[in-house]
Amino acid sequence: MASPYIELEVGQRTVKVTNPDKVYFPEIGATKRELVEYYVSVGEGALRGLRDRPTYIKRHPDGVLNDAIYQKRLPAKRPEWVQGVTVRFPSGRTAETLLVTEVADLAWCANLGTIDFHPWQARAADLAHPDELRIDIDPQPGTGFGQAREVAFVVRDVLGELGITGFPKTSGSRGVHIAVRVRPEWDFVQVRYAAIALAREVERRAPDLATTAWWKEERGERVFIDFNQNALDRTVAAAYSIRARPHAPVSTPVTWDELSEVDPAAFDIRTVPARYAELGDVHAGLDDEAYSLAPLLEWFHADERGDMPYPPNYPKMPGEPKRVQPSKARP
Repeated sequence: MASPYIELEVGQRTVKVTNPDKVYFPEIGATKRELVEYYVSVGEGALRGLRDRPTYIKRHPDGVLNDAIYQKRLPAKRPEWVQGVTVRFPSGRTAETLLVTEVADLAWCANLGTIDFHPWQARAADLAHPDELRIDIDPQPGTGFGQAREVAFVVRDVLGELGITGFPKTSGSRGVHIAVRVRPEWDFVQVRYAAIALAREVERRAPDLATTAWWKEERGERVFIDFNQNALDRTVAAAYSIRARPHAPVSTPVTWDELSEVDPAAFDIRTVPARYAELGDVHAGLDDEAYSLAPLLEWFHADERGDMPYPPNYPKMPGEPKRVQPSKARP
């Protein structure tokens, strides 16, 4: 027997949604149809962070209580209008990855059970040079959103002193992400260096609150600023991405004034569309100006500590310190 389905008109495309009544988020009873309609309702805002970027998708075709499929390769079976782009991983291998170009792409992916979208920092026109610096503020055990928010304001102050504007959003969990549009003049290594320099300055100003320690055993009850999210092939959930949790929270763009008071639990699959309809995309100015990384790179190269460890799946990088946690290092 054929699966039930509906068809939605998304821009100039017709998107088929199979099993629209399947429950994906059991805590609130939200269905697959709601998932697809959510991404259509915030689509133009979501495209601000996704358009023309290689994008990985995190799929839960049987709902969020079941195992995820973290998919970097574009499905072979797809509509003719869904585009792909070839990317190269740190290992040297290549793959064709989803290239998001229109809202219908989001709806089509949601029908596949996609909950989260994870875009690259670079666009297809120049995959070697990111146009976004990402500051990922990640609470550690013993800390939470309140501490992440405090760190975010320190980040804002540091950026402001450099004449740079950052755009904050909730992570959809306990953290805060800040996006900075930068000129695509530096490669992934240099953008990561800039992230390290910024994180170190925040740590210097708030040493009891923030840490750059890559090894968890050294972080303590402090908020980690994950500089490695700027490395090649590392991603964070996009703005307006739902997160794969039973209550369908959303990684939501906010203003700096809102961040002072905001409760991230208030943003979910059912509340964000109404917010978006009322306010539009509060990050509409993200692309208005692209900034230089030169000041942050000057800080990095003046720092005698040099580089920090890369993620474990990377080949050993030039100038990288030993990639072994301190408690296991040989004397």
